[in-house]
Amino acid sequence: MEKDVKLLGIGPFWNDLSAGDRFRTVGRTLTETDLVNFVNFSWLTEELFTNTEDRENMAIAGRVVPAALVYACAEGLLLPMIQGTGLAFLNATLDVKGPTFVGDTIHVECKVSEVRQTSKGNRGLVRTENQVINQNGETVLTYNPLRMIKGRDS
Repeated sequence: MEKDVKLLGIGPFWNDLSAGDRFRTVGRTLTETDLVNFVNFSWLTEELFTNTEDRENMAIAGRVVPAALVYACAEGLLLPMIQGTGLAFLNATLDVKGPTFVGDTIHVECKVSEVRQTSKGNRGLVRTENQVINQNGETVLTYNPLRMIKGRDS
């Protein structure tokens, strides 16, 4: 690849980020196919996710999707932030704020809350506060991953 041609789709280096930086992903609509594939792959065979009959007697009447699927999609939406520079996912807390349904469109709003260099090598630790928001502007899930990110070459 020529030196003057910039590669798109690579995340920032840790030392390009500052606490308070904000990002927003594109949207992603969760489909029936997403639900079926995820439930079959993960074996989350809870009737709430697999039974389309007698919905009025379920805890949630609509076609709800597992929060684990919402989280997985959120991480996929955030991939441009770590593509090529992310080294490790270290930890996070996760809170489900409300249900997400088949047909909902989600996006992630991300705020950098911590940036610091590691003691070893050209790496940094970056923590973000992530809100998964549906098409109605409702926050359905929050989490705060701490990631190890490559540094810019000196």
